[in-house]
Amino acid sequence: MAELVRRVRSETAAHLALKRAAALWAQAQGYSICTAEVSLPNCRYRADVAAYRPAPKDTGVTAIFECKQAWPDLKRDNCCTPATRERLQTVTKRRQILERALRVHYPTLRTGDSLFPEWEGHDFSAIKHRRYTQVMRELGALSKHLHSGTKFERLLRYRCADLLFLVLPGELFREAEAPLGWGVLLAHENSLRLARKPTWQDSPPELRLRFLERIAACANRHANRVLGITFEDVAEEKKRATARDC
Repeated sequence: MAELVRRVRSETAAHLALKRAAALWAQAQGYSICTAEVSLPNCRYRADVAAYRPAPKDTGVTAIFECKQAWPDLKRDNCCTPATRERLQTVTKRRQILERALRVHYPTLRTGDSLFPEWEGHDFSAIKHRRYTQVMRELGALSKHLHSGTKFERLLRYRCADLLFLVLPGELFREAEAPLGWGVLLAHENSLRLARKPTWQDSPPELRLRFLERIAACANRHANRVLGITFEDVAEEKKRATARDC
């Protein structure tokens, strides 16, 4: 696992260390099937660490571990959709009020892009109004956060795994701001401590099977890299097998 984690590019040493600690903790808890950077079924996201714990008389238990090394990284994926939408509506109304006032006080801002005055556009950025600039900047940030920062919320809503864990450095944990339904594992001296238990999601059996298949496929790709097996090698072997069978 340590070798696999080190192979992932464009990651800091701190994030890699958190992923290794998560994989180690998962295996110590009985999740004997575990790997990193797994594309999840039923959504477009990838898990930092995905784990599966076999069960004798059941389909087993699936778990996702998301590692966040810094506050901006955590905040980016932790968007609460209802609260963000409400704030977006408030700021949008503020923008509309400002624009109505600016149209009155700055009639020269008309762009002349329509034959009808009521449909003419206005270039509000031309006057560099401080308050309007702040409102537009906040609108852009809220819109981006709403459409691309809902990873934690969606993984919970789609029941991508039975248990979801957030892996953080100890100093980053704030109970009130941790995503609902997620367990929290805090890193301390190269080990993890369970600070908050996750809520059981009861992922459907067919989704657990697909989850296990994704882990197996990811592990297979890693094995091919280690053994130097390429897609071309596999295709050539298929041709030879077909020729022998004919």
